[in-house]
Amino acid sequence: MKKIALLLFGMSYALLAAAQPLSSSDIDRLAERALKAFDVPGIAIGVVKDGKLIHAKGYGIRALNNGKKTDEHTLFGIASNSKAFTAAALGILVDEGKLHWDDKVTDYIPEFKLADAYVTGEFTVRDLLTHRSGLGLGAGDLMIFPDGSDFNLKDIIHNLRYLKAVSSFRSKFDYDNLLYIVAGEVVTRVSGKSWQEFIETRIMKPLGMQESAADLLRLKDTTNVAAPHAPVAGKVQQIQPDVNPLMDAAGGIYTNITDLSKWVIMQLDGGTYGKEQRLFSKDVQEAMWMPQTIIPTRGGGSYRNHFLSYGLGWMLSDVGGYKQVMHTGGLAGMVTQVTLFPELKLGIIVLTNQQSGAAFTSLSNQIKDGYLGIKGMDRIKEAKERVDKEQAEADKITKEIWAATSAASSKAAPDTAAYMGTYTDNWFGNVVIEKNKDGLRLRSVRSPRLCGSLLYYKANTFIVKWDDRSMDADAYVMFSLDENGKAARIRMKPVSPMTDFSYDFQDLDLERKAP
Repeated sequence: MKKIALLLFGMSYALLAAAQPLSSSDIDRLAERALKAFDVPGIAIGVVKDGKLIHAKGYGIRALNNGKKTDEHTLFGIASNSKAFTAAALGILVDEGKLHWDDKVTDYIPEFKLADAYVTGEFTVRDLLTHRSGLGLGAGDLMIFPDGSDFNLKDIIHNLRYLKAVSSFRSKFDYDNLLYIVAGEVVTRVSGKSWQEFIETRIMKPLGMQESAADLLRLKDTTNVAAPHAPVAGKVQQIQPDVNPLMDAAGGIYTNITDLSKWVIMQLDGGTYGKEQRLFSKDVQEAMWMPQTIIPTRGGGSYRNHFLSYGLGWMLSDVGGYKQVMHTGGLAGMVTQVTLFPELKLGIIVLTNQQSGAAFTSLSNQIKDGYLGIKGMDRIKEAKERVDKEQAEADKITKEIWAATSAASSKAAPDTAAYMGTYTDNWFGNVVIEKNKDGLRLRSVRSPRLCGSLLYYKANTFIVKWDDRSMDADAYVMFSLDENGKAARIRMKPVSPMTDFSYDFQDLDLERKAP
């Protein structure tokens, strides 16, 4: 086995040194390496060049529980790669003269309101798409993530007013999801169709994306769908898929290499498809691919990046002297990447069913290296070393925390009765601290999956260990006491630096409710 591995590595290194577009067999070998290096059950890869899908193949299996093989028709949740579809939907309405990018959001959603009255009045449709609202990273995502909460669209729009700004309006990039949900509602109110229906009838149907749907529940055929996977107690396991139609405009689409390549070809052809039919105008595409929000970058690296920005539904940067138009997407247990090089008429699609972003990053980079003439780089090895280092650092932190928690539990903990009660946050609702035979528990009333044991750490700080171990999002629970020594407020923050930003515990300000 070791000799075979060394042979494959040698073959891979030889093709890297050549720095030329990779053949399908080269991509096959890279995909097999990525499956093993990052413990990913299944990967699908598509490469579009000069208007044609020149590579479309699946690798590994679509689900550990059934072992069925992944292929070019296997459907994946593309998560935030759906955002470009939302931007395109609005662009179609712009072409039709039904709205303008700089129309005020309140023109279409009068009840839209943020904490600052000035920002509310000035907030435009363009602002919904550009991550420059002033809200923090992933602000309010706990209303939609993890799935299973009872928040609805009315709640999302209403509760935006309670989220606190962390920067000035239009001054800083902080990625958000909730405002894309609002953007989807603009599509609905202007077009008279639900976001899902608009995407399927106005984008997917014209492009011939017959196997795709605007969310998992709308798929006509579910016989070839990838299942999500995540590490649980150090071992990759199949987990339940995220199912929340509320977040579709931010990340709901399910599609495959075969269908998504049609979307990519249309993008690279300037909005045209078929026999010179047009989905949206060149002006709309230019708006989507024009820098809107500057993202700080130090530049350098093997791609010599000098700028990074966000357009409308797309990340924009310079890579090797070319413009790169790219986006990634992540659901629980499923992550994806779509990369376009308009000047090269090149598109790269990587879909995976395990939440290791290193897999799609290294594969996308290795494929584009061949077209950019970059020699001698082993992107899988590079990503593996980086991920292992980051994981080791995170494991060190969490190991120390759990050791301290274990030591603290052997000593006399403070009076648990002082902490018990119901606490409320004005956008997230009630959280209950209660006790059973095993000790204190934390339970979110509106998001039932956020339920776990409270383990004493130090002073008035506990750690909540979630019952659902696939979430990998244990958090500090820090109580503030009143003058009588009774808990009055709770603040939270993730324990591990690798916790997904959508677990925005730090945005909660939970105040004890009167009995």
